[in-house]
Amino acid sequence: MNAIDLALPELLDLPASGGVIRFAGERAVLFNAEALGLLRRELVEALGMSGARHILTRFGYAHGWRAADALEHAFDWDSPLEWQRAGGRLHQLQGLLAYEPVPRAAGEAPRHFAQSIWHDSYEAEAHLAQFGPAEEPVCWTLTGFASGYLSRCHGSRILCVEEKCVAHGDAYCQMAGRPEQDWVGGAEEAKRLLDPVCLTSALHDVTERLKATERRLSQRTRELRRVAVEEAATGLVASSAAMQRVVEEARRVARVDTTLLLTGESGVGKEAIARLVHDESPRAPRPFIAVNCAAIPDALLESEFFGHVRGAFTGATQDRPGLFEAANGGTLLLDEIGDVPLPMQAKLLRVLQEREVRRVGENRPRAVDVRVIAATHRDLARAVADGQFRQDLYYRLCVIGIRIPALRERRDDILPLARRALAELAPRMGVQVTGVTPAAADLLLRWSWPGNVRELQNAIERALVLATGSRIDVEDLPLDLRGSATPAPTRDSRSLDDVERAHILHVLASVDGHRAKAAAILGIGTATLFRKLRAYGAR
Repeated sequence: MNAIDLALPELLDLPASGGVIRFAGERAVLFNAEALGLLRRELVEALGMSGARHILTRFGYAHGWRAADALEHAFDWDSPLEWQRAGGRLHQLQGLLAYEPVPRAAGEAPRHFAQSIWHDSYEAEAHLAQFGPAEEPVCWTLTGFASGYLSRCHGSRILCVEEKCVAHGDAYCQMAGRPEQDWVGGAEEAKRLLDPVCLTSALHDVTERLKATERRLSQRTRELRRVAVEEAATGLVASSAAMQRVVEEARRVARVDTTLLLTGESGVGKEAIARLVHDESPRAPRPFIAVNCAAIPDALLESEFFGHVRGAFTGATQDRPGLFEAANGGTLLLDEIGDVPLPMQAKLLRVLQEREVRRVGENRPRAVDVRVIAATHRDLARAVADGQFRQDLYYRLCVIGIRIPALRERRDDILPLARRALAELAPRMGVQVTGVTPAAADLLLRWSWPGNVRELQNAIERALVLATGSRIDVEDLPLDLRGSATPAPTRDSRSLDDVERAHILHVLASVDGHRAKAAAILGIGTATLFRKLRAYGAR
């Protein structure tokens, strides 16, 4: 009998009443391909990509070995080669893929001991559905099956690898197999995957990471209790009514998979709210990636967002996925979206509408499934009116908008935030400071916090460095905060220029001298800030 003569009606014994199904004389079961994809996702989330690959490859190997064993005596094969070829035919009859030989010119020797082209791989399809485009071939079970089947037929270990894969962006999947000793590079991973010791090692690593995470959580809980901070289930400090409303809005928005625009001054916690939306959404198991658009040079924005192919420009030595592909299935935070130049705004709009990206230097689009959250300290509506921001992109981003109030608008959050910063920073800095004196707490509450939460955290860090006792006191706080105990502004005898100078220098100090950030907080251009600093004699 030849492999091509295998027919499904002769292999499949399917009683009309159901019950026990037999395939090639062995009991078989039917599984929904989508359910197998969900199983893959559960394995990846529980064990990581490497651990899941170990298990699925070894499962495929055992399946292939058993299938070859069952077929050996089930038919009278014309030759051992036909028995070997029956493995590919079996894959096709089971609905796992569509199989065809690798084409060769007349007289051309095959490149490998075994090779074939796979179309419609259920495994590549399942991986794309659950995780999106992959950085490497993903037909782990199918290559494992091929290795197990051929190893049983050949009587020694045959290692099969995937040279091309649809999930990796290729037009089809392609398998190559050789005897283990004939591989010179290219099959080290296949050898490792079939080593039971490596699987045990991978599972051990996962266990150790879980234990380390539990220890960190336990230590964090102890530190927070030590300084009397009750952390909400969301992980955010929201003691004020204004912030509680923001958190409640964010949790409601998380359930709806749409774009979101977060607005508010620099340092108010826009990224923390974006992460809350991600963590409370169905996308929580997938990546959360935050990018500060203002920190990326305009010339590199397209490559950073959409990726590039090798040779697309000088220095592009290899293919590189962009942030949209990296966040596939998850959430991408575009912070400071108001600083993106107009030409790139048009390209972002297209990605949001079409849900596909095109790498720089590449013609074909790549589908992406990403929830975009945009954030800015700018007034985008005014930017639209001034022609500095595209109106269509603004409406596309602001399907739902949440404004996060400045810290001066939610004074009930100041001390809880300060205590949490203290709990997080003190152990890291190795200092034994457990609280804040009443006098210092009063100054914290009276300050206007132009740099918001970021400025508060910097003030606490500075105080921890200078503190000599077990609690932060007035003398440990920045000079500007101590100056807030002076008479009210209506009695201030300083000139307007002096007040402006003090405020600008304070904001600059609160962001560790970062002039672009200071300018953003002050609401002035960077050039204006540089000019004023030169006038003050500051460097």
